Order: sequence, then C-alpha cells, then structure tokens
Amino acid sequence: MHAVKSGEIVKKKVVTGGQYDVDMTLQDKEGKILYKGVKKQYDTFSWKTESEGTYKVCFSNEFSTFSHKVVYMDWQKGNEGQLLASIATFNISSDVDKITSRIAAMTQLETSASAIGDRLRLIDDYQTHHRLREATGRKRAEDLNERVLLWSLGQTVIIITLGIAQVLLLRSFFTEKRTVF
Repeated sequence: MHAVKSGEIVKKKVVTGGQYDVDMTLQDKEGKILYKGVKKQYDTFSWKTESEGTYKVCFSNEFSTFSHKVVYMDWQKGNEGQLLASIATFNISSDVDKITSRIAAMTQLETSASAIGDRLRLIDDYQTHHRLREATGRKRAEDLNERVLLWSLGQTVIIITLGIAQVLLLRSFFTEKRTVF
C-alpha cells in the first residue's frame, strides 16, 4: 500500500525467477481495480488520480508456485513543475520593475535547476535500468555456471567409471585362467 498523490506512474520488472512473468493489480482507495496486468515481465502504468489516498498494488505468482521471483517496483511522481511556479510568485515587492526582474531572474534560475533535476532523474532511471539488467544477467550467469559445474561433475564421474571398467576388462584378458580337473 502506498499513499498516492495526483499524477503518478507505477513501473514493475521481474528481475529473476521462472519464466520472468507475474500478475499485477492496482486498486484505488475504494477497491476499484485501476489496472490489471497478467503474465508480464515488464510493465508501466501511468494515471492521474482524482483524489489522494492509499492505493494497493498486488503481485501474484499463482501460475508458477515453485519458482521464487524477485520483482522491482518503482513509483514515479508526476507534475513537479508546480513547485517552480509557486517559488516564482512568492517574493513580490511593491516596485513593478523589481517584481519583473526578480521573476525573470528566478525563472532563469528555476529553469536551470529544473533542467538539472530532469537530467538527474533521467540518469537515475538509466542507472536503475542498467542495475536491473546487470542483476538479471548475473543471475543467469550464476545459473549457467551451476549447470556447467554439474554437467562437468557428471562427465568426470562417467570418464572415471569407464576408465576403471576398461582397466578391469583389459586385466581379465591377460590373466591366466586355471582349470581345475
């Protein structure tokens, strides 16, 4: 459950486990289902809420009960530009020229700060994406390493068993059998 404000985005991604698919359901505070995704590995859902409240996100893995899964979920808040508009109108003096220059100066500063903030959020999204891909790749590499190890151990046991069997067979060819009368 999460307290949601207007204009948020929910992202989810299955990082490891099974067929990399889960069900996701998003419900509002009255219990109305806003979104239902079935057997999806990666999904994004955005909506504009009518009112603030506690929303529920449920993940289900009922069709794959034996495989454990790791799911990444992210809430992204929308409409952060409203803060900049409220800052620009906060400090107003009686002189019209000072008001205009103050708003223009703050607007330029706010624009730069907003651009930097947008770029930092974009960089954070890229880093999160690459971390998830790295975690998925690492899990696959570990699984592959385990399978190769087990296969190699099996091959080693087979080779040693065949070697011992060949030595015993060759020994039986060169041993003298005595017949008792």
